Amino acid sequence: MEAAGGMLAPARARRPEAVRLRKRRSVLYSGAAAQRSAGPAGRPAPLLTLAVALRALNCALVQTSFVPDEYWQSLEVAHRMVFNYGYLTWEWASGIRGYSYPLIFASIYKTLQLLARDDVQLLLQVFSFGSTCNCYSSHCCYPMDTSGLHPFYARTEESRPYPTQLHSSWWVLVQLNFVKFNVLQNLGTFYGSHPWHWYFTQGLPVILGTHLPFFIHGCVLAPKRYRIFLLAVIWTVLVYSMLSHKEFRFIYPVLPFCMVFCGYSLKHLKSWKKSAASFLLLSNLLPALYTGLIHQRGSLDVMSHVQQLCNNSYQSQAFVFFMMPCHSTPFYSHVHCPLKMRFLQCPPDLTGNESYIDEADLFYSNPLGWLNKEFYKDTLLPSHLIFFSVLEQEISSFLVLRGYEKTATVFHTHVPQGRVGSHIYVYRKKTEMNHT
Repeated sequence: MEAAGGMLAPARARRPEAVRLRKRRSVLYSGAAAQRSAGPAGRPAPLLTLAVALRALNCALVQTSFVPDEYWQSLEVAHRMVFNYGYLTWEWASGIRGYSYPLIFASIYKTLQLLARDDVQLLLQVFSFGSTCNCYSSHCCYPMDTSGLHPFYARTEESRPYPTQLHSSWWVLVQLNFVKFNVLQNLGTFYGSHPWHWYFTQGLPVILGTHLPFFIHGCVLAPKRYRIFLLAVIWTVLVYSMLSHKEFRFIYPVLPFCMVFCGYSLKHLKSWKKSAASFLLLSNLLPALYTGLIHQRGSLDVMSHVQQLCNNSYQSQAFVFFMMPCHSTPFYSHVHCPLKMRFLQCPPDLTGNESYIDEADLFYSNPLGWLNKEFYKDTLLPSHLIFFSVLEQEISSFLVLRGYEKTATVFHTHVPQGRVGSHIYVYRKKTEMNHT
């Protein structure tokens, strides 16, 4: 059969011409790959390296603490889980704390124990690396909250052994108990209350610091797809605003979301970008160095003096009493030997007693009278007393009559407030511990 232009081939012999596709790399993929390889535009790889280096440096340099109870609710619990001594605060008896977080540290402790490397300095270095590799959290990781109910004050560990405590907590609904204690019973007010707007007017501004104007600017400029981050920030702050007791650290988890908007702001500053970045660096670096190296360092430094009591033959005779606001220092996790120790406690009242006053408040209402009543016999006296400098004058007669001498002065802060002094003093009873 003939047709214009030549013969027609049979239908079965015809093959469709293969479609030739252009090889094309995904723009999204190529952009991401370029960024990962530290392309000339964003150079995130060097920035990531810098960020990791700064965090590692921060981890190595931090010598201070703030006042949250991370030591008492993580390290102290983990130390008890592994080494069978360590103080459990009232939250554990009441079931509003869970073991998942302390287990992280407990697993490391156990590994060090099995390797016979569980010396106190290595234990503390593990915690420093795991918990203070962030400028804000490095300053905000210290105990403030409460302590055990049974017994009312802490001596050498007398509460139930670790396996029983651990076993019972697996069956506790931590979140339900947290709502019960902090929302329904509102026991957090025992440690102070704040107005509903506190997180908006003080909390966020303090946490953001000099990033605040950039955060606001970024919120205004950011496109709709970023609103999910802003909603997360607002929702979190609103929920915590419903609780009467408020702390800066409670809203710390929203900080990374806020940084998204700060970054968006810097991106659109164009010619002012370098100046703004330099301002943020300098305005945060200097406070970070001060709060990380100087401010409130005494609470940690004084524990080295306590730990020295583990290294001599008088350990069994030692009895250390911290006459300070409850949880001002770490405890067994920073001593790592079963010294007899006691501290002033401040657990909330769980019985509905409206006239309840905790031990710390009773002590500070009349320190001298409290000491004379508590230690009415010389055999009851602690071998070492540790307290803030503001208390010295008030109890000076007790110190002289009972034969105590000052053995160490530890700097704590340039801005003493209330019960917290500029220095921490260590006193030793001369008659019993002259050879320590």
